[in-house]
Amino acid sequence: MKEEVAEADIYAVKTTVNQERAVARSIEAYVKKKKGDVRAILAPDELKGYILIETTDPDLIDQAIQTIPYARVRVAGSSDISEVEHFLTPKPTVTGIEEGCIVELISGPFKGERAIVKRVDETHEEITIELFEAMVPIPVTVRGDSVRILSRDESNE
Repeated sequence: MKEEVAEADIYAVKTTVNQERAVARSIEAYVKKKKGDVRAILAPDELKGYILIETTDPDLIDQAIQTIPYARVRVAGSSDISEVEHFLTPKPTVTGIEEGCIVELISGPFKGERAIVKRVDETHEEITIELFEAMVPIPVTVRGDSVRILSRDESNE
């Protein structure tokens, strides 16, 4: 005889901003101690002040919130997986960067330098740039998350 698995819903918990991961770890510890049914806890970077918890027992989450610092309240209602699955797939770091864009390096040995994008490699999430201040234009390959777009090339549009 096959055992029925209860359907879990996803609940949002309001937290103090920048304490999302601490609250998630505390809730995880609380649930393990109580042997509760929590399937997943998610603290997405783009969702400031909230964490998402997949569980069949929202009352357990309410109990945990009362004992955990920086956890505020469980948001009324629940969400479906389709509403939160965009948080589960990471966005490529080169999204929005195109050839001809003017960028500023925000990390690495050339931090603060301005450059023009010569090539975008989406599979490796890298871009090849040429520094403006260099005496000889030398192509430099950097990670997509180490640059900030200053302006886009309007001639391509």
